[in-house]
Amino acid sequence: MNIINAIINLVNHPVTTIHAHYVGRNRANSMGDALEEYIKDLFCDTFDETDKVKRLEKISEVFSYLGNNSNPPDGMLKGGDAIEVKKIESPNSALALNSSYPKHKLYVDSPMISKACKTAEEWTEKDIIYAVGVVNDDSIKHLSFVYGLDYAASDEVYSRIKQKIKYGVETIPDVEFSDTKELGRVNKVDPLGITYLRVRGMWGIENPFTVFDYVYERDFNRDFNFMCIINDEKFNTFENKQDLIDLCKKTEGLTISDIKIKNPDNPAQLKNAKLITYTI
Repeated sequence: MNIINAIINLVNHPVTTIHAHYVGRNRANSMGDALEEYIKDLFCDTFDETDKVKRLEKISEVFSYLGNNSNPPDGMLKGGDAIEVKKIESPNSALALNSSYPKHKLYVDSPMISKACKTAEEWTEKDIIYAVGVVNDDSIKHLSFVYGLDYAASDEVYSRIKQKIKYGVETIPDVEFSDTKELGRVNKVDPLGITYLRVRGMWGIENPFTVFDYVYERDFNRDFNFMCIINDEKFNTFENKQDLIDLCKKTEGLTISDIKIKNPDNPAQLKNAKLITYTI
């Protein structure tokens, strides 16, 4: 299973009222959880599976790892891409990434991922899909799939600024620090030496609809807008891409266009890419 399968499943099963579909069926406790379950169904083609055990078995066949807010990413496809799911409530809201900076790719030696993720399968690096849903009331209004390769800069861009801040904090005179994966930890702040201060980074990034507004604009008169951007090099690796191309020919509202997008590491350079859109 890959992103092409997910898009085809989205078109064939246009479930957008996720509150009734997931929270109402006790599969999710919140709209954020419901969006994650919806993304699982897209990649596993389990929208019509009413048997909970069979659905779980299919998910287990497709995913090697499933995480949560404390253990990113949200999922890894067996032999395929990683997936990070983000819910926002306003069409132009930024994404809150908290202590993790944006991921160009996912690497097995990243200190931010768990041992379970590292050992879920044999892998060294994975492309990562950001699945961003704009959720209002009980429905998904807008959904985007973009790859970290096309969306975020390389890791060294973020790690460099993180290390500079960390170094600056730790060189403050007359303050006692201890080793930490965060930006800093100050010990013995008070006279008794029992209070400490954690210095944490809170990362955020503009949502894909804002970042790629130079190639795509949503139709706010529609009930649902879907946007997917895949660079040509990645798109050409999918053996089932012709299935999506054929589906476009017979599906109203589904299109594939050739576009050029900015290189996140050097906006002066443009990359060839595919823009896949679907509206209801």
